[in-house]
Amino acid sequence: MTFDNPILVIGATGKIGSRVASRMAALDHAHRAVSRSTNPAFNWEDPATWADAMRGMRSAFVTYVPDLAAPGAPEVVEHLAAVARAEGLRKIVLLSGRGERGAELSEDRLSRSGLDYAVVRASWFNQNFDEGMLLPSILSGTLALAAGDKLEPFVDADDIADVAVAALLDDRHNGHTYDVTGPRLMTFADAASEIAAAAGRAVNYVPLSIEDFHAALLAEMGRAEADLLTSICAEVFDGRNEWVGDGVQKALGREPRDFADYVRNAIAKGAWRQAA
Repeated sequence: MTFDNPILVIGATGKIGSRVASRMAALDHAHRAVSRSTNPAFNWEDPATWADAMRGMRSAFVTYVPDLAAPGAPEVVEHLAAVARAEGLRKIVLLSGRGERGAELSEDRLSRSGLDYAVVRASWFNQNFDEGMLLPSILSGTLALAAGDKLEPFVDADDIADVAVAALLDDRHNGHTYDVTGPRLMTFADAASEIAAAAGRAVNYVPLSIEDFHAALLAEMGRAEADLLTSICAEVFDGRNEWVGDGVQKALGREPRDFADYVRNAIAKGAWRQAA
């Protein structure tokens, strides 16, 4: 096992953190995957847990919950970086939000922390459709979002994890910001249509107004989460992300996975079979 650069994985139960941790295990690289339920625990809402989780580590992969677009996120990242420095960490690789002003402010705080760093910017993950918040919508046959007909370069979670691992293990990535996307632009209607055709089920995309989207979220979750998700959609679905990035190519020297490849792999793993 490689012990010279033990790596902390914060957010190890999430879509990206779990993939980063599994890659570290496959590489037999010393790492500590932490969340609120681990020992030591890491709880974003309890900074007193941070130092114990970091002790003995040299690098960290950081996923901030609920989102870097949330109020106060830049200050939290700044505090995290200060604790990391005090505990002897040398580098942080931050999962950031593409096109989010709050995320950019958090990136700036990290860049001025005195630590080595790399930033992996991503927006909508392919896996949101089968592992995340959009799965119930796909199973119901109606994907309703406040995204209009805006284009999105959906990115695969495995590509994000691969870039993050490369940045954690190789210092040539220090100081770089990688805009990671898929290889093409698609609307949510396009995504729903591709899933429907491949899975053999009806899935229709319904564009919602911001007001109707917020009202629908309020019926399912608390106001804080509904307000955050609505504000993110209002911010990023104005056309700012309608371009394809080259972060995967720059970091890994290969092309990113296509959405169609993701759909085939998800179906092979059993996705979207429920209530078919």
